[in-house]
Amino acid sequence: MLTDERLYERYYMGDKKAAEELVERYGDPLIRYISGYISDYHESEDLMIEAFAQMFAKKRPISVGWCFKAYLYKTARNLSFRHCKKKRFPLLDHHQTEFEMSGVMSADADILRKEQNRQIIHALEQMKDEYREVLYLLYFENMKYEEAGQVMGKSVSQITNLAHRAKKSMKKILEKEGFTYAHQ
Repeated sequence: MLTDERLYERYYMGDKKAAEELVERYGDPLIRYISGYISDYHESEDLMIEAFAQMFAKKRPISVGWCFKAYLYKTARNLSFRHCKKKRFPLLDHHQTEFEMSGVMSADADILRKEQNRQIIHALEQMKDEYREVLYLLYFENMKYEEAGQVMGKSVSQITNLAHRAKKSMKKILEKEGFTYAHQ
């Protein structure tokens, strides 16, 4: 499988299928990310298309440390901010987010998992936007700290500190709400 950066480069060498593959890889996850800002799925689809259009309209320099995914998400983030300048929407809506766990679970374990997921989503909704965003990028989008930093316009050390504070904040909120950990 080709890297995102290699596909992006191939697109500029005339391979239109490379662009299609990038959209296939990141279209749906990007819509979900944008929906966290604007809470409108159809508008999020439009902004996803616009983000890709901006990426493909002007060739970005591919250099060491450059990450297509981070640049794409940063573009989408900026478009989202522009779209809802004065509106404040939560980054995650618990109706849009599902956590999946592998393996066979009993009905009781499934009920417990759903309740814990509800508590986690509720805690995310109470966090600062910046905390919620860093956790989303790191854990839902599986970005590296460097990539999340590129998206949020922060250094790796700032992302590290922000993630640490976000996790502490989540733990504090969850403990206040009586959250019980599965491994206890």
